[in-house]
Amino acid sequence: MTKDAPRIAAKNIHAYYHKTHALKDVSLDIPHHEITALIGPSGCGKSTFLRCINRMNDVIPHFHMTGDVLLDGQNIYEDDVDVVQLRAKVGMVFQKANPFPKTIFDNVAYGPRLHGLFDHKSELEEIVQTSLQRAGLWDEVKDRLHIPGTSLSGGQQQRLCIARTIAVQPEVVLMDEPCSALDPIATSKIEELIKELQKDYTIVIVTHSMSQAQRISQRTAFFHMGVIEEVGTTKQIFNAPKNERTKGYISGSWG
Repeated sequence: MTKDAPRIAAKNIHAYYHKTHALKDVSLDIPHHEITALIGPSGCGKSTFLRCINRMNDVIPHFHMTGDVLLDGQNIYEDDVDVVQLRAKVGMVFQKANPFPKTIFDNVAYGPRLHGLFDHKSELEEIVQTSLQRAGLWDEVKDRLHIPGTSLSGGQQQRLCIARTIAVQPEVVLMDEPCSALDPIATSKIEELIKELQKDYTIVIVTHSMSQAQRISQRTAFFHMGVIEEVGTTKQIFNAPKNERTKGYISGSWG
């Protein structure tokens, strides 16, 4: 791998739900340690593409795809790829916070236990604490680690899910509209957290909020009807889009 090679390279992706052609010849390079935003109207293929990056679509009946997704140069769709290990490397945070029906501690400890990332209980406790600290949640829950994660507020639950995701030391974090169910204050906290996490992770975020894409991302890809119409720096996409469809969507004249 050369220094400038992308962390993720999607090449000529065609994706289908039964006979519906959801992605049409999509190619996109995602650089190391940058936040890439995927924008576009509902049903344009953003979330389908996101789930291609960690094979979450594999569990959907009648889904199939062609093309390649390379993670650090390795094709994640090769037959010998361990999908459980892949999803540890490429973690995902969903639109609706989905803490497990377990304690706060056990939510974060789940992945490290599954993947055997510690030898002693003290190491597990350190992983849990560090993950909660990095998710900006430790000070709020350190005296309540054994209450159910589901008892937290919506914004806290989403930060708990982020802590759970980073506890297994992923390389990439995928986020599918992580703030859509949150109030402005919780959204602001999540956005600050995402910008902080960028130092250590490559982040891809699907967002319907164009202002959010502008605030937190370095690169933006605009999807429309299963096609990437335009991709570039976030500044260029929002200030000087080259494609008329992009321009129309950004200006709010359609979509």
